[in-house]
Amino acid sequence: MAWFILLILSLKNYICKVKQYDYIFTGAGLSALMTVYKMVQSGSFSDSSILLLDENTKKTNDRTWCFWKTQDSPWELSISKKWDLALFANENFRRDLHLKPYQYNMVKGLDFYNQVFDLLSRQDNITFLHQRVMAIEESETIVLVQTEKDSFSCSKLFNSIYNNQKAASQTTYPLLQQHFIGWFIKSEQPAFNPEQATFMDFSVEQKGNTRFMYVLPTSKTEALFEYTLFSHQHLKKEEYENEIQHYIEKLGVTNYEILEKEQGSIPMTCYPFWKANTKNVLNIGTSGGWTKASTGYTFKNSDKKSSELVAFLQRETDFRKFHKKTKFWFYDLLLLDILDRKNELGSHIFSSMFKKGNPSLIFKFLDEETSLIEDIKVILKCPKTLFIKAIFHVVFKSIKL
Repeated sequence: MAWFILLILSLKNYICKVKQYDYIFTGAGLSALMTVYKMVQSGSFSDSSILLLDENTKKTNDRTWCFWKTQDSPWELSISKKWDLALFANENFRRDLHLKPYQYNMVKGLDFYNQVFDLLSRQDNITFLHQRVMAIEESETIVLVQTEKDSFSCSKLFNSIYNNQKAASQTTYPLLQQHFIGWFIKSEQPAFNPEQATFMDFSVEQKGNTRFMYVLPTSKTEALFEYTLFSHQHLKKEEYENEIQHYIEKLGVTNYEILEKEQGSIPMTCYPFWKANTKNVLNIGTSGGWTKASTGYTFKNSDKKSSELVAFLQRETDFRKFHKKTKFWFYDLLLLDILDRKNELGSHIFSSMFKKGNPSLIFKFLDEETSLIEDIKVILKCPKTLFIKAIFHVVFKSIKL
């Protein structure tokens, strides 16, 4: 009997030590910060206690995001550069892309963090803790979160900590990576056109993959160069950097300094992460399938999804109802199916689309805002035989399953 009393007392002490919140975000990445920022702006959650947990302090410029838009967005304060003109190129042709009514926008990670935390720091109901999440446990009515230091509980949890094993351990849905290393450089002499971004330059050697250079000039002497692949395997660090160095030299730039470096790897997959959502736990960001599967673009998708989520929270309580699959999921699946089996075809596909296609319509399509007729206009610019074969391959694969 004594042991039972001791057990009850220990459980009581444990429960008392657990800090309780209405909402907890495990991981404070792009999707989480966008969501909580809009929760504050909505004015509907001022009476709710909110906790953000992340092992990163969000005080360094650790990444760069880009997106295109036609009107002002909530992130104007974070945009450091805008372009009305872009370049698409491969080994055979170069095309200037006039983007209007769109603008291409660059957001530096630190500027985004500062904008968000400037607002969050003025909210008495929001807490940010620099702690690593160790475990998440869910019961019917409560969710428990264990960090290295503390225990927390909540009614609703948003998880953006990506678990690569879910997508990597299956074969139904292709899994590629958009992986890159970037150098932000400053040249001694004026060498760049700050009015034109290089959206994709496939003139670099493909080596059996989908490889391109991505260039964001911010002044006549400063630019970000990223060597990017859509493929299965990462490269050795020196291979990315050798290609960047070679590309810069081809531009005639020989005297420069490297101001910053960045690197990243973004999963490209149509794997249904949302099926792991429960009534009280919602996977968001990359963990929830918020990344645009066919391109790896994250900022615009997360912006749209976070707005949808804040509206959803004001009318629904069951997170299993949040996700809705669209026609664009199937379009992405077809492209990934092709690149999964024939990774070297990426340059051919994107070049076919951009060589004669309407740039603003392509960007609208990639933003998943086109009508069916507009979809057809874009798709008809792509290699038709490849995508017809992909349809049969995807359908046959699903029948076998």
